[in-house]
Amino acid sequence: MKLRELIDYDLDIDIKGIVDDSRLVKENYIFVATKGFNVDHYDHIEDAINNGAIFIVADREINIDIPHIIVDNIDEYYKKLCLKFYDIDLNDFSFIGITGTDGKTTTATIINRLILNSAYIGTNGLTINGETISTSNTTPCISELYSDLRKIKDAGIKTVVMEVSSEALLHDRVDNVKFDIIGFTNITGDHLNVHGSFENYKKCKMKLLDLIKDNSYVVINGDDVNLQNIKCQNMYSFGKKNVNFTIKNISYVNKNVLIELKYKDIEYSITSPLLGEYNVYNVVMAFIISLLYGVDSKELISNIKKLTPISGRCEVLDFGQDYTIILDYAHTINGIENILDTFKDYNRIITVTGCAGGRDHEKRPVIGNMVISKSDISIFTMDDPRNENVDDIIDEMVGNNLDYIRIIDREEAINYALSIASIGDVVLILGKGRDNYMAIGDKKVKYNDYETIKRYFKK
Repeated sequence: MKLRELIDYDLDIDIKGIVDDSRLVKENYIFVATKGFNVDHYDHIEDAINNGAIFIVADREINIDIPHIIVDNIDEYYKKLCLKFYDIDLNDFSFIGITGTDGKTTTATIINRLILNSAYIGTNGLTINGETISTSNTTPCISELYSDLRKIKDAGIKTVVMEVSSEALLHDRVDNVKFDIIGFTNITGDHLNVHGSFENYKKCKMKLLDLIKDNSYVVINGDDVNLQNIKCQNMYSFGKKNVNFTIKNISYVNKNVLIELKYKDIEYSITSPLLGEYNVYNVVMAFIISLLYGVDSKELISNIKKLTPISGRCEVLDFGQDYTIILDYAHTINGIENILDTFKDYNRIITVTGCAGGRDHEKRPVIGNMVISKSDISIFTMDDPRNENVDDIIDEMVGNNLDYIRIIDREEAINYALSIASIGDVVLILGKGRDNYMAIGDKKVKYNDYETIKRYFKK
């Protein structure tokens, strides 16, 4: 697209892209100098120019030699610019938004699999017609989001299932989107380093209620005390008591979970291959949302029975070993407790985990004590340390406990856990899921838990 077609600026030059991260700038890009939570991109205008930016949008005066404009509301201008560049009309899409502390990825992925001709945007990337492209955040940055929507549009898909993070809501990344259905999985507290307090975090999550269309649906986990005060039209709750959809019974049959669900006088018998009570809640939410969207209940029940594990979410890995390996993204207090409880009946629980640097310090001792008390062998290691010392992070996690093993290098830690496992044990590798990097300092170093495990068995 020509610059003059995008901006009221009389220059006949081709624009190849729009970003607000100077590291992503390429030749003939527009650089929008927004202000983020950790960084003011205005400070990186020179870097953007050196990387090939041909036009700059800023909200303060700048002394540069290349074409530029100064705007008042740069965030809103950025969104409008992306909408125009990618030729997107948001009204052409139906949006389903999933938020919560835990379960967003699993629930959104299940919905994507249950609703034919839908696309998924979230932690596991952008999924279109079964093909997945990695993305940078749970809810992509503004330019990436609209670029993704363009890919979805080109594929002829009009239904988008999107994970909506608290940070995306905080920074208004999705405030131009209007949702047809939204779901709240739970709210147990996370990213308090960003939000400052649990109340701020919860309030930020509730902003999603302001982004719904008229006559849209809201689905909540009615067993979560932090969601029980939500009042709105067309709301459906689910859980074990005092809800619209009641989970009457959960039982385990042939490595599957049988869920008895009741709505008014209608009873649904759902068989799911996804283990753990927390996955019962994810499956039930996905079932209700897909039902409200218009999918036939019999079709849903049939397709839930055929579900395969969600990548990096309670993923059972089989390399021919005589013990169980679980790869899971769990990194919150609630998420880690859920998965430890799910596998409590195994011979031994061997857990490999850590805590991310530059994040909530308050949860570290809680997670550390929980892992030590509920595991037979606890191995603490690195997990995206960023600019913190890994030993310091582990010290905060373990406190005065002595019954643990410290192995800083994550690959060594995983190899050790696998080497000591025996028949009837379960090895829980928690925190990274299928992430393909380790955040060390200011860089993302190539790393993947699954590839580490695969290498171990190749040896």
